[in-house]
Amino acid sequence: MGIHVIKMPDLGEGIAEVEVVAWRVQPGDTVLEDQILADVMTDKATVEIPSPVAGTVLALGGALGEALAVGAELIRLEVEGAGNAGTSKAVAVQPAAAVAPAAAKASQAASAAVAPAPAPQAVAVPTTHAAPAPAKSARTAVAPSRATREPGEKPLASPAVRQRAWDLGIELQYVFGTGPAGHITHADLDGYLARGNGRARGHGGAGDNRYAELQGEQAVPVIGLRRKIAQKMQEAKRRIPHFTYVEEVDVTEIEALRTQINMRWGEERGRLTLLPLLMRAVVLSVRSFPQ
Repeated sequence: MGIHVIKMPDLGEGIAEVEVVAWRVQPGDTVLEDQILADVMTDKATVEIPSPVAGTVLALGGALGEALAVGAELIRLEVEGAGNAGTSKAVAVQPAAAVAPAAAKASQAASAAVAPAPAPQAVAVPTTHAAPAPAKSARTAVAPSRATREPGEKPLASPAVRQRAWDLGIELQYVFGTGPAGHITHADLDGYLARGNGRARGHGGAGDNRYAELQGEQAVPVIGLRRKIAQKMQEAKRRIPHFTYVEEVDVTEIEALRTQINMRWGEERGRLTLLPLLMRAVVLSVRSFPQ
């Protein structure tokens, strides 16, 4: 078995590096000849990189979104035969493998030479056992943090408890009831809040635990075409002046003309919109201002 290193090919004139946008294989996968290994993106197109040999993937040359220079290692395969990688690494590993048994024997001899010290005998010390604390009620000790109910099962609670749960942003479906027949009480709501559940509702009573604020963050890398779009938009915002021009025009007369034309010729020639009249005004204006 040998190691075959596939390097990033030259994809065109003037291309010095490419960006990895997708890996089609992972370490441990078996690949065939001409199987697609990865998708890379240049400034002009996305290109598929095939495998020139068959083998097993040992390592990938970079992560998604990473830029690889032309000629850099793209992927490393284990193939039948010698492969194209150098043998210096294999030669360097052999002395370490030969020394390993000797080091293991020396370690065993050193551990055998040092006899373990005898453990001191334990001295019996009389202890006094404290009286066991009275057990709490099973209902209080085993109360879960969130109740689990069957689909369609409605929680039992009084109207006052339901109103308070609504104001606090608590879903009664997840509150464990300690009242008779599993009724949810105000104390159950207090305990549910004390365990860090629920939150106050927003203005107008909107929102509940399903829309609670999430802690932490999830990093989503922007790669490929999305990265290019973001870079171009950022450059345009930084280099191109952005402004808005507003001009107010009184169109009372032109609207009256359009209404008059439509009343006279609308059924016969079709009704006019404002656009043809604006186009006619632009044509007449260009004659006076050709620049």
